[in-house]
Amino acid sequence: MSLKEKLENVMAQAVEDCEIAGMNLLAEKDGEEICYCQAGMADRERGIPMERDTILRLYSQSKPITAAAAMILMERGILDLDQPVSDFLSAFAKQSYFAKQEGIGEAAAGGSKKETKGSEAVSSMEVRPVMQPMRVYDLLRMTSGLVYPDETTAAGRQAAVVFDEMDRRLYTKDAMTTREAADKLAGCTLAFEPGSSWRYGTSADVLGAVIEAACGQRFGEFLEKELFGPLGMKDTAFWVPREKQGRLAETYETVAENGKKMLLRYEGNNLAVCNRMQNPPAFESGGAGLASTLDDYMRFARMLLQEGTLDGIRILKPATVRYMTGAELMEYQQSAFNHWIGLEGFSYGNLMRICKRPLRAGIFAAEGEYGWDGWLGTYFANFPKEKLTILMGIQKRDAGTFALTRKLRNLLVAEVL
Repeated sequence: MSLKEKLENVMAQAVEDCEIAGMNLLAEKDGEEICYCQAGMADRERGIPMERDTILRLYSQSKPITAAAAMILMERGILDLDQPVSDFLSAFAKQSYFAKQEGIGEAAAGGSKKETKGSEAVSSMEVRPVMQPMRVYDLLRMTSGLVYPDETTAAGRQAAVVFDEMDRRLYTKDAMTTREAADKLAGCTLAFEPGSSWRYGTSADVLGAVIEAACGQRFGEFLEKELFGPLGMKDTAFWVPREKQGRLAETYETVAENGKKMLLRYEGNNLAVCNRMQNPPAFESGGAGLASTLDDYMRFARMLLQEGTLDGIRILKPATVRYMTGAELMEYQQSAFNHWIGLEGFSYGNLMRICKRPLRAGIFAAEGEYGWDGWLGTYFANFPKEKLTILMGIQKRDAGTFALTRKLRNLLVAEVL
């Protein structure tokens, strides 16, 4: 049985079991395509199958692209990663953080509740002014203290207030912009003093606003000019125009009814990103806002594997790519990252997971591999030594990297490495 047949059998079973409505997968090795597979539907109600040109909401898989944009400005001498964020966004000039009192504290969360190894009850938290300003470097490594909305931590509840306002204004003429969103987040108390720990959060969204301030363009304009246009990523943007809406996959969620799994269409927004993506958004989310196809994202991934070039066009210098893809947290930051179940053996930097100790991982991994995933199940992994790229496209609520992702990845890696 061929690799393609093996992968398609696993994917088809997942569709039959109502794990997913549909998905596609694309892999390249040594610059050559080794397989493309698809199964199920992009839109079950209209009978539209998942196809190679299906457009997918990337959510957090937008983050590596945001990091690459920062690297472009860094190598041009425009952005100094040690600069305080307040040099670009004045709202960050005076910040405070929640300090843990002895014996009391919040868990150093590494993502959503299901991704952490538990939390500690909090009876009180002292708010202190920061002594160390938040740096651009902290945004790229999620060591800023900025967090995503949640109801279990004090910092998360403050972030939720900002995102609630963004949602209320989402379809109005007064929709919150990238810059205003960053300024609002600057008013939230940080989960910890910048640089002192690690927590997954809104750092990439604030970085998008920093890039706007540094380059003097809208974030989306900069990405189109410097990345999407030169790389030929014609279907990648913060919105999906009318003529392409028929290619945008629907989103689904798994529910249980009478002990049986069912898939229902999900049409809600998340993190102030419109589900339908019909219009150019005021808030161009560097952490969650892009839509793309597997072929488009492969061009970005291939550029990184080729040390910054694609089809004779140089996007980044080789040294910049090595810096971007080889980062590692400090030991005291890594201890917080280690709470993220499923990323054992990895560290984090420049908005990506980076494998440092593959034998500690719960998947077949390789030293130096890097990438990230998305809330709805898109997945990206580059293996620089092995010259391998794996991309997957799924649109399922709260999927992230889940069992199906790992099964397919293990099958593929075992076959080709």
